[in-house]
Amino acid sequence: MARSAARIGALEVILGLALAAVVIRAAQIQVVRGSRYAAIAERQRTSTEQVPARRGTIYDRNGQPLVVTQEEYAIGIAPNEVSDARGTARLVAKHLGIAARPLEQALRESKRYRWLAGPFPATRVEPLRDAPGIHLHRRLERTYPSGDLAGPILGRLNSEGTGATGLELLLDSLLQGQPGEAVVLKDHLGRRYESPSRRRRAPIAGDDVYLTLDAELQDIAERGLEDAVAASDAEGGDVVLLHPETGEVLAIASRVTQNGRLVPSPAAITTTFEPGSTAKLFTAAALLMRGLVDSTDTEDVIDGRWRMPIVEQPTHPSQYRTIEDSHRGVGLHTMTLADAIRVSSNVAMAKFASRLAPEQQYETLRGFGFGNRTGIEFPSESEGRLYPPHQWTLRMTPASLAMGYELAVTPLQLAVAYAAIANDGIVLSPAIVKEIRAANGEVIYQHFPEPVRRAVSPPVAATLRGFLRGAVERGGTGERAQLGKYLLVGKTGTARRIRDGRYVDEYTGSFAALFPQDHPELVVVVKIDNPRAGSYYGAQTAAPATKDMLNHALAAGLLPFAPAEAKSRPRQLQRRNEPEAEGRVTAPPVVIPWPRVAVDSAPPRPRPVPKVVALPVREAVLALHQRGFQVQLRGLGIVERTWPAAGSVVARGHIVTVWAR
Repeated sequence: MARSAARIGALEVILGLALAAVVIRAAQIQVVRGSRYAAIAERQRTSTEQVPARRGTIYDRNGQPLVVTQEEYAIGIAPNEVSDARGTARLVAKHLGIAARPLEQALRESKRYRWLAGPFPATRVEPLRDAPGIHLHRRLERTYPSGDLAGPILGRLNSEGTGATGLELLLDSLLQGQPGEAVVLKDHLGRRYESPSRRRRAPIAGDDVYLTLDAELQDIAERGLEDAVAASDAEGGDVVLLHPETGEVLAIASRVTQNGRLVPSPAAITTTFEPGSTAKLFTAAALLMRGLVDSTDTEDVIDGRWRMPIVEQPTHPSQYRTIEDSHRGVGLHTMTLADAIRVSSNVAMAKFASRLAPEQQYETLRGFGFGNRTGIEFPSESEGRLYPPHQWTLRMTPASLAMGYELAVTPLQLAVAYAAIANDGIVLSPAIVKEIRAANGEVIYQHFPEPVRRAVSPPVAATLRGFLRGAVERGGTGERAQLGKYLLVGKTGTARRIRDGRYVDEYTGSFAALFPQDHPELVVVVKIDNPRAGSYYGAQTAAPATKDMLNHALAAGLLPFAPAEAKSRPRQLQRRNEPEAEGRVTAPPVVIPWPRVAVDSAPPRPRPVPKVVALPVREAVLALHQRGFQVQLRGLGIVERTWPAAGSVVARGHIVTVWAR
């Protein structure tokens, strides 16, 4: 008995010690180390992750979205959380448009997590948000509502979702916003589930950017360039449309040949060419500014050929350079400076240029912005090429520069220089960003005209515009660009191309125009690279392309010109926040409203609306523009209906609303 009692007592002691150990261990876990183990459990069950911010939208100048970030979802279904497989399958099928029966069968037969990758828009998944077992996985996708319109300028993102090229790269810090922070729940298999109620910090959306580009003008420029390149079997080309009074780029397009294919490119900003005769105007500007020539001065061109001595006293044929006119036989043996521009005489311009000191010629070209970046908001802009006088070849370089050689410019630089001629001699910094707005709508940046310098005086600029008028009148090299009712002024150019450091028998045709001819409000530069079908001259390639683009823009009511009788405004500008100073332009900056509608004295003639239903939006818009109607878009894709409907007779310039899906 005593032995049994001893055994029981020993057992009780052992049990007591064991219980005490359990209690002590439990106290140690729950009290002493409780917070530590709780933290470990929390880390295993949850994780803190960044919530991506919506990237800012990029719009054209009229508010048409060009680049948009859309919220999309993938759907995950956890079968072990679903009590009604049939009801869940039918709910998902109803809102996502998938077959209900296979999904129901999958939910019944397997407990594995099911993925419906999608992507599905937020509007379609919203009814599923609170359904048991259904988990929404949010992601942000960059989309392009206008397709590849202005693609090289807008740029693209890299695999990490940050800007890789174009404006997406340049404005990345503004567009990307600030990510938020949220707690994500995890099950025992490590699957993640969003928990909006556990969000610690909401993301802040990126800033929205409004460009100076006009989407409709951009479309006209791209189509016109493609047509011109195809018609001349060229290697590529460029188009720049610029507002001379504000420096705003309204359209810019380039096409280059890569691997035998014509592809979009930002070459109008990043790639240079020798401008040829379009640069003759700037040598004329240097002469006029210094009073070295007047309206009666002439130079002898004889038969359009000149053996120019390249040393003081030449004694050998190698000491001469032969300069020839491309357009010989115009019936003039002597030419004024205006004649030289009108018929694009190389001989006359080279002789006139000999009156200039190298420093004078260089300073004028530099004053128009050549050899320096324009400062436009775009990465990898080329500065062009303009060597200082101490690197010139005596006598050779001044003549070459007068003909547009030994000078490399981008189409944008050429447009900026011609804009200065339109703007009474003031060079403006070009802009492609018009406005930046924060996510709450606050305007944090707005473009105003930014004068850089005065290149020439207003009277000289007016004289140069007169020279350009002669170049497009009958007998001028650019007469094929004239529109008829609405006149423009401009200058053609044709230059041999360089490959591997040597001139080859390939050419670049170009045309720089101001529209309309009185108080120009649009600068157009068109360049065609190595045209191989028909003529390679700018007069037969770039000038007609300019005419076609302007005709399309006029038919659509897009051009910002006002009637000649209303032209009386000053053209002087002043930098913002800059005190007035003697000799400085003093008028306040002006932002020109856009688009400005042309005013016709005669009432517009009614015409029927064409049938565009079932056409892609771009083709429909082009057809309506060609009939003279303005277009208001409602959606993108294939046209479903228009108002007024097809066949309705309405006035030219009337707005036709297009619904598309």
